[in-house]
Amino acid sequence: MVVYVGSFPVLVSLAGELFPALGSKDLSRVLQLIAQAVLIFAVQKLAQFGQDSLLAEPALLVSQRLRRELFSTLQRVELGALEKLSAGDLTYRLTEDADRVSEVLYKTIHDTVPSVLQLLVVLGTMLWLDWKLTIAILLLAPVIVWLISLFGAQVMRATERSQKKVSELAGLLGEAIEGLPLVRAFAAEPWLQDRFEQEISQHRQARQRTYLLVALQHPVVGIIEVIGLFAVLGLAAWRIESGDLTIPGLSSYLTGLIVLIDPIAHVTNNFNEFQQGQASLRRLREIEQEPLEPSDPADSVSLGDVKGALSLESLSFHYVKGQTVLDRLDLQVPAGSVLAVVGPSGAGKSTLFSLLLRFNTAQQGSILLDGVDISSMRSRELRQRVALVPQRTTVFSGSIAEAIRFGRRATHEQMVSAARLANADDFIQALPDGYNTKLEERGSNLSGGQLQRIAIARAVLGDPAILLLDEATSALDAEAEAAVQLGLNRAMADRTVIVIAHRLATVQEADKIVVLEHGRIVELGSHAELMNAYGRYRDLCERQIIRGVEVT
Repeated sequence: MVVYVGSFPVLVSLAGELFPALGSKDLSRVLQLIAQAVLIFAVQKLAQFGQDSLLAEPALLVSQRLRRELFSTLQRVELGALEKLSAGDLTYRLTEDADRVSEVLYKTIHDTVPSVLQLLVVLGTMLWLDWKLTIAILLLAPVIVWLISLFGAQVMRATERSQKKVSELAGLLGEAIEGLPLVRAFAAEPWLQDRFEQEISQHRQARQRTYLLVALQHPVVGIIEVIGLFAVLGLAAWRIESGDLTIPGLSSYLTGLIVLIDPIAHVTNNFNEFQQGQASLRRLREIEQEPLEPSDPADSVSLGDVKGALSLESLSFHYVKGQTVLDRLDLQVPAGSVLAVVGPSGAGKSTLFSLLLRFNTAQQGSILLDGVDISSMRSRELRQRVALVPQRTTVFSGSIAEAIRFGRRATHEQMVSAARLANADDFIQALPDGYNTKLEERGSNLSGGQLQRIAIARAVLGDPAILLLDEATSALDAEAEAAVQLGLNRAMADRTVIVIAHRLATVQEADKIVVLEHGRIVELGSHAELMNAYGRYRDLCERQIIRGVEVT
């Protein structure tokens, strides 16, 4: 950068000698000066290449590190806060916004800094050549700086609005692509098209405002520059007439003035991009403001051999203060037993799972695992002992083997053993590539029952002591449900199991059934005991036409 910028005063000096040599018709002197200028240009461009190429990797590493740290933060954001964020918006922030920050850093270092140095060096040369003319030029500098900063602030605000519209558009596209079958089923294509048209129109208008501001800045600043140039020419003509300035001196000075125009244009353009980068960086930093999962305590308890006995003691929790979700729950779940949790929507069933996995922390009371409060455990170790089989299976693209391992170290034999336990090995082996079969996005090349058995295999691979089942068969047909249920029965053996039950026919064999309403336990007992009690559970069963147990 020093070599690149330092070559400009030399070029200005050579230009001052070249024009008089052209007028004197001294060909050898002209050729000598041209050869020197070409050599200086070659050295300058070689230095510019070195500067640009050497700075590219650090700028890209910054965006890579920014993405890495923000993605790591994103994985620790509280699930309640994460669910409120748009997937399309987050995707845009971690891709386009991160790239823009990298580009601005690169341009700032490889273009803006040399341009500023060039301005200082050339201005210093011009002061040395003729301080009177340079003072006249510097009188215009505050006006140019004020105009650039004024437009820059407007560009940043317009860019923020534009990026918000792009994020909203990305979110709509994500929803639309995933929901196209539903849209077609309801013949809602015109409605979706109208909504898409509105989004892209608003995006266009926001982008257009940014472009108009940038477009307006160039002629305004350019007019000020031209006024300054002609003012200098008029002043120079007056000084030549008075004998205070020579033609060679004017040649060098005008060359410096021409050289000065280019860095001013670069600084102006890059300032606009810098403001756009500021908007992107601000959007990225907003992710860091989201609430994070509670961190592990400094004196975390290391888990040993976990048997799986659970105890809930006066457990209370709320997402919003004053709106209790779970209210003073007291419950004992012996190791190796099966507990079913039933109740209407909003009773707190899913929240209970969230607390057991320590996605959230109860405001009052505690959950004990083998007599130890789970809040004193390392969350990673706890989740290795407590496995979840969700109602809707989520898989990442990759092979079936990768889906079962899910980032854990396991031998092929351990993976196959887990698949057999989940009643999945037979259908996997029947696939053309077996465990190396590639899963398409969202596992669309497998049936729901097959995906659910993969989810069971994924859960039991780590040999968890506790298994959480969120009605893993509710969305399946009878044949698929039978295959999945067989896998579940195998997986549940010798483990503590808690089942969220929507279809009560699936929980009749549970050791205990707890009925939740408004976050409270209203009934607790076996299927037979609760049916004979003629309470809330029996009422729920009768609504689902489940045959009860006769009263004795």
